[in-house]
This record gives sequence, C-alpha cells and structure tokens, in this order.
Amino acid sequence: MLTRRRLITGGVGAGAVLAAGAAYGPHLAPEGRDAVIAAVAAVLLDGALPAQAAARARALRGVAGGVERAIAGLPLRAQRELSQLLTLLGFPLTRRLLAGVSEPWHAADPRQVDAFLRAWRHHRLVQLRAAYDALHQLTMAAWYGNPAVWPATGYPGPPRVG
Repeated sequence: MLTRRRLITGGVGAGAVLAAGAAYGPHLAPEGRDAVIAAVAAVLLDGALPAQAAARARALRGVAGGVERAIAGLPLRAQRELSQLLTLLGFPLTRRLLAGVSEPWHAADPRQVDAFLRAWRHHRLVQLRAAYDALHQLTMAAWYGNPAVWPATGYPGPPRVG
C-alpha cells in the first residue's frame, strides 16, 4: 500500500510531488474523487462497459460509488492512504506530474489514462506499482462485485445455502 513515508523515500521528486499536493489542501471534493475513479475505470473496464453513452456513464457512476464503499470498509490507515492518492491525482499539478494526464479527469484522453496506468503498473518504484494495484483491485471489485453486472458476465451469483 502506498504510504507517505514510502512515497517520500522513493525519491526527492516524489517528495516534491507530495509537498505540492499537500499545499493545495488535505482533501479532494467527492466529485473530484469520482472523476479520477471514473477515468481509471473507463480504461480498466473498457471492453466490459456498456457501449451506449448514458448506460456507460451510469455504470461508471456505479463503479465510483462501489470504490468509495470499498474504501470506507478498509482500515483507517488504508482509507487515509487511498485518500492521499486520490487527492494527489485530483489536483492539476500533481495529476500532470504523477500521471502525465494533461486534461481534467472528466475530459481526460483515454490514451493518456492508459499510458499512466501502464507506466505505474510496471514502474521501478514499488510505491507506484502498489498504487496501481490498489486502483486496479478496487475498480475490479466494484465492477464485478455488483450483482447487476453478473448476468452480462454469465455469473449466476453465489450459491444458495439451504
């Protein structure tokens, strides 16, 4: 899991990015978190999401809500770390420095988001790989843990007991 200490020890540049993000304030508005999550989910779930724009937007809102619920169920330390990660990704300066995404998340080019995710997935710094893993696992859990998605995947649901 990404921690402030691990991020700072990852290099002077990472510490500078953390300091720049902290200068903006400790929290990102929920709409900003949802925009980060939706942009990431749109790339990670590209082939699984509905093709129709309105259905796709509803699905992405559902994923964002599912990620938020999953985060809320984690230990407080993990909640804080994920909040810090989403905060850093949510601010324009740190979004550009950390992710290389030039536009706000709601208007981000999916190719830039994909490039950022691929870079973090294979990054030499374990902290960025851990951050990618957290984003990936939360997104997948929110999508495939949603009973409304199961029929489209062929999953009949958990076995009935009794």
